[in-house]
Amino acid sequence: MPPFVTVGIALTGTAEISENNESLYACKVEPRTGKYIARLFSSGMTILVALPDNITINTMHLQSVIINVRGTVRMFPERRMRRVRSRNVQPLLCETTLTKNDLVAPLFVDETTTAPKPIESMPGQFRYPVDGIAGIAGKMWERGIRAVLLFGIPSHKDDAATSAYDTDGIVQQAVRRIKAAYPGMVVITDVCACEYTSHGHCGIVGGTRSGEKDLLNDESLLLMNRIAISHAEAGADIVAPSCMLDGMVHSIRTALDDEGYEDVLIMSYSTKFSSALYGPFREAAESGFSFGDRSTYQMNPANGREAYLESRLDMDEGADILMVKPAGPYLDVLAEIATLGLPVAGYQVSGEYSMIKAAAERGWIQEKETVLESLTCIKRAGADLVITYFAYDACGWL
Repeated sequence: MPPFVTVGIALTGTAEISENNESLYACKVEPRTGKYIARLFSSGMTILVALPDNITINTMHLQSVIINVRGTVRMFPERRMRRVRSRNVQPLLCETTLTKNDLVAPLFVDETTTAPKPIESMPGQFRYPVDGIAGIAGKMWERGIRAVLLFGIPSHKDDAATSAYDTDGIVQQAVRRIKAAYPGMVVITDVCACEYTSHGHCGIVGGTRSGEKDLLNDESLLLMNRIAISHAEAGADIVAPSCMLDGMVHSIRTALDDEGYEDVLIMSYSTKFSSALYGPFREAAESGFSFGDRSTYQMNPANGREAYLESRLDMDEGADILMVKPAGPYLDVLAEIATLGLPVAGYQVSGEYSMIKAAAERGWIQEKETVLESLTCIKRAGADLVITYFAYDACGWL
């Protein structure tokens, strides 16, 4: 090995030693006693290496730049990314802009209360009485929100979820009141049975071949048809089946068309994961289950290909809008489903909301900045609509 020599270059960081354009060693170039030397990492040992005139150092930045060891070092490639980040240029080059029209506000309507009831696990959210829901929709409208998603809490629950399709049920009343006061508001209704069943599952339950009670698919489809029709009759613009039943979109589409509601859209909860982030919602909607769980009909969080296929099947069955729920942890899935070509909604669920609220209340994060960042990222991933409990606040910040 040649004797140690110093190298007169102002360079630190990772580099590559090469001779006649052929890579020899990976090394680190760093200062020593006022000069700069090359240190070669070989077999776990650090060795000082001589650099003859025919040896060059290649900097490992965005582009390889060949230099003479006694020449001037070019520390940057031609493209400097920070040039586009000056404060006055950034707005011109922003790739994703969140707007009020992107946001959908979920609202809880409670048949058992006469005054707004705070939801303890979702600070800032309430269960509203039906006679006040038009006024709440009006506040949303004045803020710039043009769509709401309704969830009902009935006074009566039973195994057959009969309150879910009652023509004078809580959601049906709410739809009529909102549309009468604000006909331009897009009213979306959640089509499911978990709030209306005594057992808390999303439809009709019964025995299965495993010997356990579980959600029965085809029997529950008939129930969803009745719920969707009752919402359409009340004036809903969009019905949103959330039960993750096989064939639910085709079944509901056929039922709506047969009743003359061809213009009512279906926004399918097409890829709804069996997530741990729904806890606060279950308190808000009183939709906890009395046995088992929902993992036999909601999606396994580990399965990306299956998640895509679920949405693809709902598209083929006639869904007008697809959905990924929850949104934040599943932006990769959302981005892939957006390639199908249909509009996609991303649902920022109760757990996502409550985590941001809890951290902000403790001063660990800034609420406004965190909320707008999270919503923008959902849109950037491909969402055309973002369902969020932050809708009212976000519209005030935009």
